[in-house]
Amino acid sequence: MSLRIATFNTENLLKRFDFSGFRNQLRQDRVAQLFEIEKEAEYRQVEIARTISLTDDTRQMTALAIAETDADIVCLQEVEDLATLNAFEYGYLYKMVGSGYRHKYVVEGNDSRGIDVAVMMRETTRDGAPIEFVRMQSHAHLTYEALGLYRPELDGLAQPNDRIFKRDCLEIDVRIGGVPLTIYCVHFKSMGSPRDGIDGRTWTMPIRMAEARALRRIISDRFGDHVDRKRFVICGDFNDYRERVVIGGDQRNGYTFTPVRERESSLDILLRDGFVENVVERRDEMDRWTLYHTRGPQERHLCQLDYILLSPALSRVGPGIKPEIVRAGQPWRTIFPPGQAVERYPRTGWDRPKASDHCPVVTEILLA
Repeated sequence: MSLRIATFNTENLLKRFDFSGFRNQLRQDRVAQLFEIEKEAEYRQVEIARTISLTDDTRQMTALAIAETDADIVCLQEVEDLATLNAFEYGYLYKMVGSGYRHKYVVEGNDSRGIDVAVMMRETTRDGAPIEFVRMQSHAHLTYEALGLYRPELDGLAQPNDRIFKRDCLEIDVRIGGVPLTIYCVHFKSMGSPRDGIDGRTWTMPIRMAEARALRRIISDRFGDHVDRKRFVICGDFNDYRERVVIGGDQRNGYTFTPVRERESSLDILLRDGFVENVVERRDEMDRWTLYHTRGPQERHLCQLDYILLSPALSRVGPGIKPEIVRAGQPWRTIFPPGQAVERYPRTGWDRPKASDHCPVVTEILLA
């Protein structure tokens, strides 16, 4: 018996408009900056028109990417709320897969922008095994102090009574054909922009480290000495990488692709001692990326931010199964290594519209 499970950062699956750009140019869309808009009422009309016209193509591509995973369970990041997810599923995804994902779970987390993690499930797997929801637990309330995880390197970044998870760690128990499985859906602290001459990944690293320690503690406290025998999977956007493929050169003279291993990553806390396995590392090192990062020609790389981490009990079964990464929703600006280019979805733009800045990851798990 098998299960297909996917993770996907949908990039701002929202139902609201953001008008703050009228007063804060840093939050103003680049196209709005081309025009002189003097009145807030006029700006609101422009922003509504811009958002609606772009969103339809974007969400068709988002739905295409999810449909391509053909997953039984999908863990999502950057979802506003259940109403938004229902509207997206009914208006877009339903047209591609029918009434597949009838069961959806979202809990309001800690993100200041109101983006949450969510899980969608079919009623049965592709093989006909029933998927039964058992329980759900949010961990958004946990603080550094409560878990004893406040460390000196967090000074200036957080207070001991602050909540650890910047969004949430959503824990869901299911039974697949009667076999128990626990799912952890997460979205760690973003890397942010450089600060005081320090790159965004470095100065935000202590926060992600604490989130990883908290996640490992939650799992260890629950399963105790039986961790290596329990079936659990961690899915989500960790906003961190252990390795990346640095891109050099240019279109005229040709690109170069150089794998680089990072000295430190928050993922190391979870992968240490075989606590879990990053199944994407079963793919070639040049073909593990789920996001293209660029700040112009001087800074370009491909990296894995989206993970499916399997417990030892799941990892031992079907070790030859390789996960899939759906990249057809990437914009045309994404630079693909040789042999990896794919046919993009219709109407994909150079930068937008696109399915998301992230790629969905999906893998098959053998349960019995």
